[in-house]
Amino acid sequence: MIIILKQDAPEQKVRQFCDELKGMGLEINDSKGSDTHILGLIGDTKAIAESWVLANPVVETCRRVSEPYKKANRKFHPDDTAVDVSGIKLGAGHFAVIAGPCSIESEAQITDVAQRVKAAGASLLRGGAFKPRTSPYSFQGMRGEGLDLLKIARRATGQPIVTEIMNTEHLPLFENVDLIQVGARNMQNFELLKAVGRQKKPVLLKRGLANTLEELVMSAEYIMAEGNENVILCERGIRTFETSMRNTLDLAGVVMLHKMTHLPVVVDPSHACGQAWMVPQLAKAAVAAGADGLMIEVHNDPPKAKCDGAQSLTPDQFDELMAFLKQEIPFFGKELN
Repeated sequence: MIIILKQDAPEQKVRQFCDELKGMGLEINDSKGSDTHILGLIGDTKAIAESWVLANPVVETCRRVSEPYKKANRKFHPDDTAVDVSGIKLGAGHFAVIAGPCSIESEAQITDVAQRVKAAGASLLRGGAFKPRTSPYSFQGMRGEGLDLLKIARRATGQPIVTEIMNTEHLPLFENVDLIQVGARNMQNFELLKAVGRQKKPVLLKRGLANTLEELVMSAEYIMAEGNENVILCERGIRTFETSMRNTLDLAGVVMLHKMTHLPVVVDPSHACGQAWMVPQLAKAAVAAGADGLMIEVHNDPPKAKCDGAQSLTPDQFDELMAFLKQEIPFFGKELN
């Protein structure tokens, strides 16, 4: 249930009303927007009569919410949320680009790529230390050593770093990571979601390759229910019957997510198509669809990459894409962090 309060409702009476609701065993999501003040009730509200709520002098109106997700629901939080990642904001009018290699391979490689993508305008540096791979014989990442190299690249450029966590046991290693990524394969790893929800670092949650939008938002709800509301959603393509590309980029999903939730939505066109030549056009389309950011794979020598070289842009190609975005999209240069 959501309760919309009157604009001139006295704060003391609002607090008294909230205390009464909490006394019924309900959790309250208090959201003050630019022109609305909403109380989102979380818990069993079946026994609460709407007539009883409306009788309170501080209440303008109320209505029940059928969706199972509450904290992530735009009805509970009408204004867009901006998530701050070590000074870089995404959402609520703030646009940022995350770029870097699929996997960290050496200090020279990650540092060189970090310097190039920053010079082009990327705000955050991505790099995989722990790599979930379909085959057990594929490169699994440099693990803890890779995290150390990613931090060296951060010192060289000042960019906040983004990397994927695989399980709860690795959380202590991520204390100095700025944005923790939960990958597509772990989108419904509920114990991992709860664990990253209990810590306060922002979380980038990728959509699973065969998951609905509601399932994605419900996974975000797992994180938020543990107390961490700094969640960024990522559309990275879904599996369809089409075989000409790695996945199918669901840009309609970006538009729908902005209707469903107040959380920022970024797009990863690299994983969506799996082919570098397609990435620039899909990135442009994602921005046109209203994405709050892009996540793009860049490698200094894609043919020799240990992971996903076919979908990685070279630094020169990334330069060209960023120049286009800054020149052709009016808000990009202003909103780029």
